[in-house]
Amino acid sequence: MEINASISAIRLSIEEVIFSDTTIVPAITSFANSPIKLFARTCSSSLRAIRLLDTAAARVALTQNAQPVKLDQLQAQRYNLNLEQQILQQEQQHQPQHSERIQQLEQQLSELDVEIAATTQQWQKELALVQQIQALQAQTESAESEKIQSLRRELQCQQGQQPLVFERVNQQIIHEIISDWTGIPVGNMVNDEIQHILTLDQKLAQRVMGQDHALEQLVQGIKTSKAKLEDPNKPQGVFFLVGPSGVGKTETALALAQELYGGEQHLITINMSEYQEAHTVSSLKGAPPGYVGYGQGGVLTEAVRRNPYSVVLLDEIEKAHSDVQELFYQVFDKGSLEDGEGRVIDFKNTTILLTSNTGSSAIMQACLNQPVTAWPNAEELLTQLKPSLYKQFKPAFLGRTRIVPYFPLHDDLLLQIIEHKLQKITTRLNQQYGCQVQYSDQVLELLLDRCTEVDSGARNADNILNSTILPALATEILLALAEQKLPQVIVIDVEDNDIVYQLDPQPKSKKRQQKKSKATEA
Repeated sequence: MEINASISAIRLSIEEVIFSDTTIVPAITSFANSPIKLFARTCSSSLRAIRLLDTAAARVALTQNAQPVKLDQLQAQRYNLNLEQQILQQEQQHQPQHSERIQQLEQQLSELDVEIAATTQQWQKELALVQQIQALQAQTESAESEKIQSLRRELQCQQGQQPLVFERVNQQIIHEIISDWTGIPVGNMVNDEIQHILTLDQKLAQRVMGQDHALEQLVQGIKTSKAKLEDPNKPQGVFFLVGPSGVGKTETALALAQELYGGEQHLITINMSEYQEAHTVSSLKGAPPGYVGYGQGGVLTEAVRRNPYSVVLLDEIEKAHSDVQELFYQVFDKGSLEDGEGRVIDFKNTTILLTSNTGSSAIMQACLNQPVTAWPNAEELLTQLKPSLYKQFKPAFLGRTRIVPYFPLHDDLLLQIIEHKLQKITTRLNQQYGCQVQYSDQVLELLLDRCTEVDSGARNADNILNSTILPALATEILLALAEQKLPQVIVIDVEDNDIVYQLDPQPKSKKRQQKKSKATEA
Protein backbone atom coordinates (compact mmCIF):
# COMPACT_ATOMS: atom_id res chain seq x y z
CA MET A 1 0.00 0.00 0.00
CA GLU A 2 2.79 2.41 0.90
CA ILE A 3 4.60 1.65 -2.39
CA ASN A 4 1.41 2.24 -4.40
CA ALA A 5 0.78 5.49 -2.53
CA SER A 6 4.35 6.62 -3.23
CA ILE A 7 4.04 5.81 -6.93
CA SER A 8 0.72 7.69 -7.09
CA ALA A 9 2.30 10.72 -5.41
CA ILE A 10 5.24 10.64 -7.83
CA ARG A 11 2.85 10.32 -10.75
CA LEU A 12 0.82 13.33 -9.62
CA SER A 13 3.96 15.43 -9.15
CA ILE A 14 5.21 14.43 -12.62
CA GLU A 15 1.85 15.32 -14.19
CA GLU A 16 1.98 18.68 -12.43
CA VAL A 17 5.47 19.35 -13.82
CA ILE A 18 4.53 18.16 -17.30
CA PHE A 19 1.37 20.19 -17.75
CA SER A 20 2.82 23.31 -16.14
CA ASP A 21 5.60 23.39 -18.76
CA THR A 22 4.32 24.17 -22.25
CA THR A 23 7.43 22.71 -23.90
CA ILE A 24 7.03 19.16 -22.58
CA VAL A 25 3.39 18.69 -23.62
CA PRO A 26 4.16 19.00 -27.36
CA ALA A 27 7.07 16.63 -26.86
CA ILE A 28 4.85 13.95 -25.35
CA THR A 29 2.14 14.63 -27.94
CA SER A 30 4.60 14.28 -30.80
CA PHE A 31 6.03 11.23 -29.05
CA ALA A 32 2.60 9.59 -29.06
CA ASN A 33 2.12 10.39 -32.75
CA SER A 34 5.66 9.49 -33.83
CA PRO A 35 7.24 6.16 -34.77
CA ILE A 36 8.39 5.88 -31.16
CA LYS A 37 4.92 4.65 -30.18
CA LEU A 38 6.33 1.20 -30.92
CA PHE A 39 8.50 1.79 -27.90
CA ALA A 40 5.54 3.12 -25.90
CA ARG A 41 3.66 -0.13 -26.40
CA THR A 42 6.33 -1.93 -24.42
CA CYS A 43 6.19 0.62 -21.57
CA SER A 44 3.37 -1.10 -19.67
CA SER A 45 4.68 0.07 -16.34
CA SER A 46 4.46 3.66 -15.13
CA LEU A 47 7.98 3.25 -13.75
CA ARG A 48 9.33 3.41 -17.31
CA ALA A 49 7.76 6.87 -17.74
CA ILE A 50 9.28 7.94 -14.43
CA ARG A 51 12.64 6.67 -15.64
CA LEU A 52 12.29 8.71 -18.84
CA LEU A 53 11.68 11.98 -17.00
CA ASP A 54 14.32 11.16 -14.40
CA THR A 55 16.89 10.57 -17.15
CA ALA A 56 15.88 13.81 -18.87
CA ALA A 57 16.23 15.82 -15.66
CA ALA A 58 19.61 14.23 -14.92
CA ARG A 59 20.86 14.97 -18.43
CA VAL A 60 19.79 18.63 -18.13
CA ALA A 61 21.61 18.96 -14.79
CA LEU A 62 24.68 17.29 -16.26
CA THR A 63 24.89 19.73 -19.16
CA GLN A 64 24.72 22.64 -16.72
CA ASN A 65 27.45 21.37 -14.39
CA ALA A 66 29.88 19.39 -16.55
CA GLN A 67 31.82 19.74 -19.75
CA PRO A 68 29.83 18.78 -22.89
CA VAL A 69 30.28 15.29 -24.30
CA LYS A 70 31.23 16.73 -27.67
CA LEU A 71 34.12 18.62 -26.09
CA ASP A 72 35.24 15.48 -24.22
CA GLN A 73 35.30 13.54 -27.48
CA LEU A 74 37.30 16.23 -29.28
CA GLN A 75 39.85 16.40 -26.47
CA ALA A 76 40.17 12.60 -26.39
CA GLN A 77 40.69 12.57 -30.15
CA ARG A 78 43.37 15.25 -29.81
CA TYR A 79 45.12 13.27 -27.07
CA ASN A 80 45.23 10.13 -29.23
CA LEU A 81 46.57 12.00 -32.25
CA ASN A 82 49.16 13.77 -30.12
CA LEU A 83 50.29 10.43 -28.67
CA GLU A 84 50.60 8.94 -32.16
CA GLN A 85 52.62 11.95 -33.28
CA GLN A 86 55.08 11.58 -30.39
CA ILE A 87 55.60 7.87 -31.12
CA LEU A 88 56.17 8.48 -34.82
CA GLN A 89 58.61 11.31 -34.11
CA GLN A 90 60.66 8.99 -31.90
CA GLU A 91 60.73 6.33 -34.65
CA GLN A 92 61.56 9.00 -37.21
CA GLN A 93 64.87 9.71 -35.47
CA HIS A 94 66.08 6.13 -36.10
CA GLN A 95 64.41 5.36 -39.41
CA PRO A 96 62.83 8.23 -41.37
CA GLN A 97 59.71 6.77 -42.94
CA HIS A 98 56.81 8.59 -41.30
CA SER A 99 57.28 12.12 -42.66
CA GLU A 100 54.02 12.19 -44.58
CA ARG A 101 51.98 10.80 -41.68
CA ILE A 102 53.55 13.29 -39.25
CA GLN A 103 52.55 16.14 -41.54
CA GLN A 104 48.99 14.80 -41.68
CA LEU A 105 48.88 14.59 -37.88
CA GLU A 106 50.10 18.16 -37.54
CA GLN A 107 47.35 19.36 -39.85
CA GLN A 108 44.69 17.32 -38.03
CA LEU A 109 45.87 18.62 -34.65
CA SER A 110 45.71 22.22 -35.82
CA GLU A 111 42.17 21.66 -37.15
CA LEU A 112 41.17 20.01 -33.88
CA ASP A 113 42.55 22.93 -31.87
CA VAL A 114 40.38 25.32 -33.88
CA GLU A 115 37.30 23.13 -33.39
CA ILE A 116 37.96 22.71 -29.65
CA ALA A 117 38.32 26.47 -29.23
CA ALA A 118 35.07 27.13 -31.13
CA THR A 119 33.18 24.48 -29.15
CA THR A 120 34.49 25.82 -25.84
CA GLN A 121 33.42 29.35 -26.79
CA GLN A 122 29.97 28.11 -27.81
CA TRP A 123 29.63 26.18 -24.54
CA GLN A 124 30.56 29.21 -22.44
CA LYS A 125 28.02 31.40 -24.26
CA GLU A 126 25.19 28.91 -23.78
CA LEU A 127 26.13 28.32 -20.13
CA ALA A 128 26.16 32.06 -19.43
CA LEU A 129 22.66 32.47 -20.89
CA VAL A 130 21.34 29.52 -18.88
CA GLN A 131 22.83 30.95 -15.68
CA GLN A 132 21.21 34.32 -16.40
CA ILE A 133 17.82 32.64 -16.85
CA GLN A 134 18.24 30.72 -13.59
CA ALA A 135 19.21 33.92 -11.75
CA LEU A 136 16.12 35.73 -13.05
CA GLN A 137 13.91 32.77 -12.10
CA ALA A 138 15.26 32.96 -8.54
CA GLN A 139 14.45 36.68 -8.36
CA THR A 140 11.09 36.64 -10.18
CA GLU A 141 8.01 34.71 -9.14
CA SER A 142 6.72 34.42 -12.70
CA ALA A 143 8.73 31.97 -14.77
CA GLU A 144 7.23 33.41 -17.95
CA SER A 145 8.42 37.01 -17.61
CA GLU A 146 9.32 38.94 -20.73
CA LYS A 147 13.03 39.06 -19.86
CA ILE A 148 13.22 35.29 -19.35
CA GLN A 149 11.39 34.63 -22.61
CA SER A 150 13.78 36.97 -24.41
CA LEU A 151 16.79 35.12 -23.00
CA ARG A 152 15.28 31.78 -23.98
CA ARG A 153 14.80 32.96 -27.56
CA GLU A 154 18.40 34.18 -27.60
CA LEU A 155 19.56 30.82 -26.22
CA GLN A 156 17.60 28.94 -28.87
CA CYS A 157 19.15 31.05 -31.65
CA GLN A 158 22.60 30.52 -30.15
CA GLN A 159 22.18 26.74 -29.88
CA GLY A 160 20.84 25.94 -33.34
CA GLN A 161 20.26 22.23 -34.00
CA GLN A 162 22.89 20.89 -31.58
CA PRO A 163 22.63 22.47 -28.11
CA LEU A 164 25.45 21.92 -25.65
CA VAL A 165 23.64 23.17 -22.51
CA PHE A 166 19.95 22.59 -21.77
CA GLU A 167 18.10 25.09 -19.63
CA ARG A 168 15.21 22.73 -18.76
CA VAL A 169 13.54 19.51 -19.84
CA ASN A 170 12.06 20.20 -23.26
CA GLN A 171 10.88 18.46 -26.39
CA GLN A 172 14.33 17.99 -27.87
CA ILE A 173 15.90 16.23 -24.89
CA ILE A 174 12.90 13.89 -24.60
CA HIS A 175 13.38 13.00 -28.26
CA GLU A 176 17.11 12.47 -27.77
CA ILE A 177 16.65 10.09 -24.84
CA ILE A 178 14.01 8.01 -26.60
CA SER A 179 16.21 7.90 -29.70
CA ASP A 180 19.11 6.67 -27.56
CA TRP A 181 16.92 3.96 -26.04
CA THR A 182 15.28 2.76 -29.27
CA GLY A 183 17.79 3.68 -31.96
CA ILE A 184 15.03 5.39 -33.97
CA PRO A 185 15.70 9.03 -34.96
CA VAL A 186 12.96 11.55 -34.19
CA GLY A 187 12.56 15.23 -33.48
CA ASN A 188 14.45 17.77 -35.55
CA MET A 189 15.59 15.06 -37.97
CA VAL A 190 12.13 15.00 -39.60
CA ASN A 191 12.92 18.08 -41.67
CA ASP A 192 16.26 16.56 -42.69
CA GLU A 193 14.45 13.37 -43.70
CA ILE A 194 12.13 15.32 -46.01
CA GLN A 195 15.07 16.96 -47.75
CA HIS A 196 16.74 13.56 -47.95
CA ILE A 197 13.70 12.00 -49.66
CA LEU A 198 13.54 14.83 -52.20
CA THR A 199 17.10 14.04 -53.34
CA LEU A 200 16.79 10.26 -52.98
CA ASP A 201 16.86 9.55 -56.73
CA GLN A 202 20.21 11.32 -57.14
CA LYS A 203 21.79 9.37 -54.29
CA LEU A 204 20.50 6.03 -55.54
CA ALA A 205 21.79 6.76 -59.06
CA GLN A 206 25.32 7.08 -57.67
CA ARG A 207 25.26 3.38 -56.71
CA VAL A 208 22.84 1.85 -59.22
CA MET A 209 23.87 2.83 -62.75
CA GLY A 210 21.86 2.58 -65.94
CA GLN A 211 18.47 1.95 -64.29
CA ASP A 212 17.11 5.49 -64.14
CA HIS A 213 13.51 4.52 -64.92
CA ALA A 214 13.48 1.81 -62.23
CA LEU A 215 14.87 4.20 -59.63
CA GLU A 216 12.33 6.83 -60.65
CA GLN A 217 9.45 4.43 -60.01
CA LEU A 218 10.89 3.44 -56.64
CA VAL A 219 11.37 7.04 -55.53
CA GLN A 220 7.88 8.05 -56.69
CA GLY A 221 6.31 5.30 -54.61
CA ILE A 222 8.40 6.18 -51.55
CA LYS A 223 7.55 9.89 -51.88
CA THR A 224 3.84 9.06 -52.08
CA SER A 225 4.10 7.01 -48.91
CA LYS A 226 6.13 9.66 -47.06
CA ALA A 227 3.55 12.31 -48.00
CA LYS A 228 0.86 10.16 -46.25
CA LEU A 229 -1.14 9.80 -49.49
CA GLU A 230 -1.14 6.00 -49.33
CA ASP A 231 -2.90 3.86 -46.73
CA PRO A 232 -0.84 4.54 -43.57
CA ASN A 233 -1.20 0.93 -42.42
CA LYS A 234 0.42 -0.53 -45.54
CA PRO A 235 4.18 -0.87 -46.04
CA GLN A 236 5.96 2.17 -47.43
CA GLY A 237 6.20 0.41 -50.76
CA VAL A 238 5.95 -3.04 -52.35
CA PHE A 239 8.10 -3.19 -55.48
CA PHE A 240 8.62 -6.19 -57.76
CA LEU A 241 12.06 -5.85 -59.42
CA VAL A 242 12.23 -7.96 -62.58
CA GLY A 243 15.29 -8.34 -64.78
CA PRO A 244 18.34 -10.43 -65.68
CA SER A 245 20.97 -11.36 -63.13
CA GLY A 246 23.61 -8.80 -62.23
CA VAL A 247 21.81 -5.64 -63.38
CA GLY A 248 21.47 -3.94 -59.97
CA LYS A 249 18.42 -5.36 -58.20
CA THR A 250 20.24 -6.40 -55.02
CA GLU A 251 22.37 -3.26 -55.15
CA THR A 252 19.13 -1.25 -55.20
CA ALA A 253 18.04 -2.92 -51.95
CA LEU A 254 21.40 -2.15 -50.32
CA ALA A 255 21.27 1.47 -51.50
CA LEU A 256 17.71 1.93 -50.19
CA ALA A 257 18.65 0.51 -46.79
CA GLN A 258 21.60 2.90 -46.67
CA GLU A 259 19.68 6.00 -47.74
CA LEU A 260 16.29 5.41 -46.06
CA TYR A 261 17.30 3.80 -42.77
CA GLY A 262 20.92 4.77 -42.26
CA GLY A 263 22.88 1.62 -43.05
CA GLU A 264 23.01 -1.68 -44.88
CA GLN A 265 22.46 -3.45 -41.54
CA HIS A 266 18.79 -2.46 -41.95
CA LEU A 267 18.39 -4.83 -44.90
CA ILE A 268 16.52 -8.08 -44.14
CA THR A 269 17.22 -10.61 -46.90
CA ILE A 270 15.10 -13.75 -47.26
CA ASN A 271 16.23 -16.23 -49.93
CA MET A 272 12.90 -17.57 -51.18
CA SER A 273 14.53 -20.58 -52.89
CA GLU A 274 14.58 -22.15 -49.42
CA TYR A 275 10.75 -22.10 -49.27
CA GLN A 276 9.78 -24.30 -52.23
CA GLU A 277 7.44 -26.50 -50.16
CA ALA A 278 4.13 -25.56 -48.58
CA HIS A 279 5.06 -26.55 -45.02
CA THR A 280 7.94 -24.03 -44.96
CA VAL A 281 5.40 -21.26 -44.31
CA SER A 282 5.72 -22.00 -40.60
CA SER A 283 9.44 -21.22 -40.63
CA LEU A 284 8.71 -17.75 -42.04
CA LYS A 285 6.04 -16.75 -39.51
CA GLY A 286 6.86 -19.13 -36.65
CA ALA A 287 5.62 -22.57 -35.69
CA PRO A 288 2.12 -22.75 -34.09
CA PRO A 289 1.61 -24.13 -30.55
CA GLY A 290 2.32 -27.84 -30.27
CA TYR A 291 4.73 -27.97 -33.20
CA VAL A 292 8.51 -28.20 -33.25
CA GLY A 293 10.08 -24.76 -33.08
CA TYR A 294 7.24 -23.06 -31.23
CA GLY A 295 8.51 -20.05 -29.28
CA GLN A 296 11.59 -19.53 -31.44
CA GLY A 297 9.92 -17.01 -33.77
CA GLY A 298 9.76 -16.99 -37.54
CA VAL A 299 12.65 -16.03 -39.79
CA LEU A 300 10.71 -13.10 -41.27
CA THR A 301 8.51 -12.05 -38.36
CA GLU A 302 11.30 -12.12 -35.79
CA ALA A 303 13.64 -10.12 -38.04
CA VAL A 304 11.00 -7.43 -38.63
CA ARG A 305 10.01 -7.38 -34.96
CA ARG A 306 13.61 -6.68 -33.99
CA ASN A 307 14.22 -4.23 -36.85
CA PRO A 308 10.86 -2.60 -37.73
CA TYR A 309 12.48 0.17 -39.82
CA SER A 310 14.13 -1.79 -42.61
CA VAL A 311 14.14 -2.89 -46.23
CA VAL A 312 12.79 -6.44 -46.63
CA LEU A 313 14.29 -8.17 -49.68
CA LEU A 314 12.46 -11.32 -50.85
CA ASP A 315 15.05 -12.66 -53.27
CA GLU A 316 14.10 -15.05 -56.10
CA ILE A 317 10.42 -14.95 -55.20
CA GLU A 318 9.51 -17.11 -58.24
CA LYS A 319 11.12 -20.14 -56.56
CA ALA A 320 8.83 -19.99 -53.50
CA HIS A 321 5.77 -22.22 -53.22
CA SER A 322 2.44 -20.62 -54.11
CA ASP A 323 1.23 -21.03 -50.51
CA VAL A 324 4.30 -19.13 -49.33
CA GLN A 325 3.55 -16.35 -51.82
CA GLU A 326 -0.04 -16.13 -50.56
CA LEU A 327 1.32 -15.57 -47.05
CA PHE A 328 2.36 -12.07 -48.13
CA TYR A 329 -1.13 -11.00 -49.26
CA GLN A 330 -1.94 -9.87 -45.73
CA VAL A 331 1.41 -8.07 -45.42
CA PHE A 332 0.85 -6.18 -48.68
CA ASP A 333 -2.79 -5.30 -47.86
CA LYS A 334 -2.81 -4.65 -44.11
CA GLY A 335 0.86 -4.08 -43.30
CA SER A 336 0.87 -6.70 -40.54
CA LEU A 337 1.38 -10.42 -39.99
CA GLU A 338 0.56 -12.62 -37.01
CA ASP A 339 3.40 -14.87 -35.93
CA GLY A 340 3.17 -18.35 -34.46
CA GLU A 341 2.72 -17.01 -30.91
CA GLY A 342 -0.18 -14.75 -31.86
CA ARG A 343 1.77 -11.49 -31.81
CA VAL A 344 0.94 -8.99 -34.56
CA ILE A 345 4.13 -7.91 -36.35
CA ASP A 346 3.95 -4.43 -37.88
CA PHE A 347 5.29 -4.05 -41.44
CA LYS A 348 4.05 -0.52 -42.14
CA ASN A 349 7.49 1.04 -41.60
CA THR A 350 9.23 -1.37 -43.96
CA THR A 351 9.95 -1.10 -47.67
CA ILE A 352 9.42 -4.49 -49.35
CA LEU A 353 11.37 -5.46 -52.47
CA LEU A 354 10.79 -8.67 -54.42
CA THR A 355 13.27 -9.80 -57.07
CA SER A 356 12.86 -12.28 -59.89
CA ASN A 357 14.59 -13.40 -63.08
CA THR A 358 11.25 -14.33 -64.66
CA GLY A 359 11.05 -12.96 -68.18
CA SER A 360 14.78 -12.38 -68.47
CA SER A 361 14.80 -14.11 -71.86
CA ALA A 362 12.12 -11.71 -73.12
CA ILE A 363 14.16 -8.75 -71.91
CA MET A 364 17.34 -10.02 -73.54
CA GLN A 365 15.56 -10.72 -76.84
CA ALA A 366 14.11 -7.22 -76.89
CA CYS A 367 17.55 -5.64 -76.37
CA LEU A 368 19.92 -8.16 -77.96
CA ASN A 369 22.06 -7.11 -80.95
CA GLN A 370 20.51 -3.64 -81.01
CA PRO A 371 21.98 -0.22 -80.24
CA VAL A 372 20.90 1.30 -76.95
CA THR A 373 18.90 3.97 -78.77
CA ALA A 374 16.76 1.24 -80.38
CA TRP A 375 15.91 -0.47 -77.07
CA PRO A 376 12.24 -0.39 -76.00
CA ASN A 377 11.22 2.01 -73.27
CA ALA A 378 10.15 0.83 -69.82
CA GLU A 379 6.43 0.65 -70.68
CA GLU A 380 7.05 -1.40 -73.82
CA LEU A 381 9.43 -3.68 -71.93
CA LEU A 382 6.81 -4.22 -69.22
CA THR A 383 4.25 -5.15 -71.88
CA GLN A 384 6.61 -7.82 -73.23
CA LEU A 385 7.27 -9.07 -69.68
CA LYS A 386 3.65 -9.53 -68.58
CA PRO A 387 2.97 -12.85 -70.38
CA SER A 388 5.94 -14.46 -68.64
CA LEU A 389 4.95 -12.98 -65.28
CA TYR A 390 1.32 -14.16 -65.50
CA LYS A 391 2.52 -17.68 -66.29
CA GLN A 392 4.61 -17.75 -63.12
CA PHE A 393 2.54 -15.68 -60.65
CA LYS A 394 -1.14 -15.31 -59.85
CA PRO A 395 -2.86 -12.06 -60.91
CA ALA A 396 -3.82 -11.46 -57.27
CA PHE A 397 -0.14 -11.50 -56.33
CA LEU A 398 1.02 -9.21 -59.16
CA GLY A 399 -1.86 -6.82 -58.54
CA ARG A 400 -0.58 -6.08 -55.05
CA THR A 401 2.90 -5.04 -56.23
CA ARG A 402 4.42 -2.37 -58.45
CA ILE A 403 6.35 -4.12 -61.22
CA VAL A 404 9.68 -2.42 -61.98
CA PRO A 405 11.59 -3.77 -65.02
CA TYR A 406 15.39 -3.64 -65.15
CA PHE A 407 17.30 -3.31 -68.42
CA PRO A 408 20.41 -5.37 -69.27
CA LEU A 409 23.80 -3.67 -69.03
CA HIS A 410 25.46 -2.59 -72.27
CA ASP A 411 29.25 -2.38 -72.69
CA ASP A 412 29.56 1.36 -72.03
CA LEU A 413 27.63 0.98 -68.79
CA LEU A 414 29.69 -2.02 -67.72
CA LEU A 415 32.81 0.05 -68.35
CA GLN A 416 31.48 2.78 -66.02
CA ILE A 417 30.69 0.21 -63.33
CA ILE A 418 34.17 -1.34 -63.57
CA GLU A 419 35.78 2.09 -63.34
CA HIS A 420 33.57 2.94 -60.35
CA LYS A 421 34.66 -0.25 -58.56
CA LEU A 422 38.32 0.44 -59.37
CA GLN A 423 37.94 3.94 -57.95
CA LYS A 424 36.73 2.40 -54.69
CA ILE A 425 39.88 0.26 -54.54
CA THR A 426 42.17 3.22 -55.24
CA THR A 427 40.40 5.34 -52.62
CA ARG A 428 40.77 2.55 -50.07
CA LEU A 429 44.49 2.22 -50.77
CA ASN A 430 44.98 5.96 -50.54
CA GLN A 431 43.22 6.12 -47.17
CA GLN A 432 45.01 3.07 -45.77
CA TYR A 433 48.56 3.53 -47.06
CA GLY A 434 48.63 7.03 -48.55
CA CYS A 435 49.66 5.79 -52.01
CA GLN A 436 48.13 6.73 -55.35
CA VAL A 437 46.98 4.09 -57.83
CA GLN A 438 47.02 4.73 -61.56
CA TYR A 439 45.65 2.40 -64.22
CA SER A 440 45.56 2.55 -68.00
CA ASP A 441 42.61 2.26 -70.38
CA GLN A 442 43.93 -1.15 -71.42
CA VAL A 443 43.18 -2.42 -67.89
CA LEU A 444 39.54 -1.33 -68.21
CA GLU A 445 39.23 -2.93 -71.65
CA LEU A 446 40.74 -6.21 -70.43
CA LEU A 447 38.36 -6.33 -67.44
CA LEU A 448 35.42 -5.53 -69.73
CA ASP A 449 36.34 -8.39 -72.08
CA ARG A 450 36.50 -10.82 -69.16
CA CYS A 451 33.16 -9.56 -67.79
CA THR A 452 31.37 -10.19 -71.07
CA GLU A 453 32.68 -13.76 -71.33
CA VAL A 454 29.97 -14.86 -68.88
CA ASP A 455 26.45 -13.45 -69.00
CA SER A 456 26.24 -12.43 -65.34
CA GLY A 457 26.20 -8.64 -65.63
CA ALA A 458 28.09 -6.47 -63.17
CA ARG A 459 28.26 -9.31 -60.62
CA ASN A 460 31.11 -10.84 -62.63
CA ALA A 461 33.09 -7.60 -62.30
CA ASP A 462 33.39 -8.14 -58.54
CA ASN A 463 34.57 -11.72 -59.05
CA ILE A 464 37.21 -10.67 -61.58
CA LEU A 465 38.50 -7.83 -59.39
CA ASN A 466 38.63 -10.13 -56.36
CA SER A 467 40.44 -12.88 -58.26
CA THR A 468 42.88 -10.84 -60.39
CA ILE A 469 43.47 -7.27 -59.23
CA LEU A 470 43.21 -7.56 -55.45
CA PRO A 471 45.35 -10.68 -54.76
CA ALA A 472 48.33 -9.48 -56.81
CA LEU A 473 47.97 -5.97 -55.43
CA ALA A 474 47.86 -7.34 -51.87
CA THR A 475 51.07 -9.30 -52.54
CA GLU A 476 52.88 -6.17 -53.71
CA ILE A 477 51.67 -4.20 -50.68
CA LEU A 478 52.73 -6.92 -48.22
CA LEU A 479 56.19 -7.16 -49.80
CA ALA A 480 56.55 -3.40 -49.52
CA LEU A 481 55.45 -3.51 -45.87
CA ALA A 482 58.00 -6.24 -45.15
CA GLU A 483 60.75 -4.03 -46.56
CA GLN A 484 59.26 -0.97 -44.78
CA LYS A 485 59.18 0.93 -48.07
CA LEU A 486 55.62 1.78 -48.95
CA PRO A 487 55.29 3.00 -52.55
CA GLN A 488 53.99 6.46 -53.34
CA VAL A 489 52.57 5.45 -56.73
CA ILE A 490 51.28 2.08 -57.98
CA VAL A 491 50.76 1.75 -61.73
CA ILE A 492 48.50 -1.02 -63.07
CA ASP A 493 48.96 -1.88 -66.74
CA VAL A 494 48.55 -4.71 -69.26
CA GLU A 495 51.34 -6.69 -70.91
CA ASP A 496 50.71 -9.75 -73.10
CA ASN A 497 47.07 -9.86 -72.00
CA ASP A 498 48.13 -10.04 -68.32
CA ILE A 499 47.83 -7.41 -65.60
CA VAL A 500 51.19 -6.14 -64.31
CA TYR A 501 52.10 -3.76 -61.47
CA GLN A 502 54.84 -1.17 -61.12
CA LEU A 503 55.73 0.39 -57.77
CA ASP A 504 57.15 3.92 -57.96
CA PRO A 505 58.12 3.65 -61.67
CA GLN A 506 61.17 5.77 -62.53
CA PRO A 507 60.78 8.24 -65.40
CA LYS A 508 63.10 7.77 -68.32
CA SER A 509 66.22 9.96 -68.32
CA LYS A 510 66.59 12.85 -70.73
CA LYS A 511 69.61 11.25 -72.43
CA ARG A 512 67.66 8.14 -73.29
CA GLN A 513 64.80 10.25 -74.57
CA GLN A 514 67.17 12.30 -76.73
CA LYS A 515 68.77 9.15 -78.17
CA LYS A 516 65.35 7.77 -78.92
CA SER A 517 64.29 10.96 -80.69
CA LYS A 518 67.51 11.00 -82.77
CA ALA A 519 66.98 7.40 -83.75
CA THR A 520 63.47 8.17 -84.95
CA GLU A 521 64.77 11.16 -86.95
CA ALA A 522 67.38 8.95 -88.62
